[in-house]
Amino acid sequence: MIVDAQGRRFRNLRVSLTAACNYACTYCVPDGKRLQAAVAELSAAELLRAVRLLVESAGIDKLRITGGEPLLTPKFDEFLPAVMKLPLTDVSVTTNGQFLAKKADIIVSSGLKRINVSLDTLNPLRFRTLARSGDLETVLAGLELMLDAGLKVKVNMVPMKSANVDQILPMLEYCLERGIELRFIELMNMGHLKYSATYHRDFFGMDDILSLIGTRYEFARTDAPFDSTSVRYEIPDHASPTRPPGRAGVFGIIANESEPFCASCTRLRLSSNGYLYGCLSSTKRHPIADVLKLPDDQARTLLQSRLMGALGDKQTVQFKGEVTVMKFIGG
Repeated sequence: MIVDAQGRRFRNLRVSLTAACNYACTYCVPDGKRLQAAVAELSAAELLRAVRLLVESAGIDKLRITGGEPLLTPKFDEFLPAVMKLPLTDVSVTTNGQFLAKKADIIVSSGLKRINVSLDTLNPLRFRTLARSGDLETVLAGLELMLDAGLKVKVNMVPMKSANVDQILPMLEYCLERGIELRFIELMNMGHLKYSATYHRDFFGMDDILSLIGTRYEFARTDAPFDSTSVRYEIPDHASPTRPPGRAGVFGIIANESEPFCASCTRLRLSSNGYLYGCLSSTKRHPIADVLKLPDDQARTLLQSRLMGALGDKQTVQFKGEVTVMKFIGG
């Protein structure tokens, strides 16, 4: 097992199936330019072998399937059912939700238990402005399909001063009514925002979020796993159609700037074109396409050195920001 001086090791793997995305969200890419598939993207079979080797070599036990937009690529149909058969304690998918209805049968039949949907507003016009594509009603219908199928659903929202702060309370109410955990993600100082005044203009941090929620709800901080990126809060006695009376509603804040979690980070990212990233705050990447050409024993040995390099890229205290685009490397 590879462990660094702070006792961190890789447990959580994010796998980007493709860098392509059907959205061009304002906080992700500049000028409305949609992300395209990367050059020499790995096949579903190659990605599956990479995951298996990482499970064996690093002790990975949790996996999140990401993109770009993972449901956009045909690789999803092959990858999801196969990866569900690996010895992992948890598998989840992060999606913008636009294709959930089309992929519902594959998702449900695979045995997947939970899914994360990125959604920043319940206003249809604002939705189009932020995502620069897509249709809100299609996303909401897909989300309801997942709930009806018994999946645990989380919704991720990025609050921004100039765009959607007025949607924080409506989004929270929508999620509480359905037993969904809403997670507010602080705007990240990376990609095209790294050297832009837009980041500082739009940043809406944890204290601001909690102050706004406090105008309508009482809440209390609750426990979260030691390596969780989310600070979690309970709203007492908030019943919903999927939650019996007397049970608390829950929301979370991924407070990347306000309450850094680098010291306990266990995340590793595998890009669709075969590079390992140990930290979002570093442009360093470690290739594994050559590793996949070797027999398993040799592949595991070489992979160990790449993993040591990736673990060494992690920040010791907090995220410093970088020009890398998170969606490209498997946000």
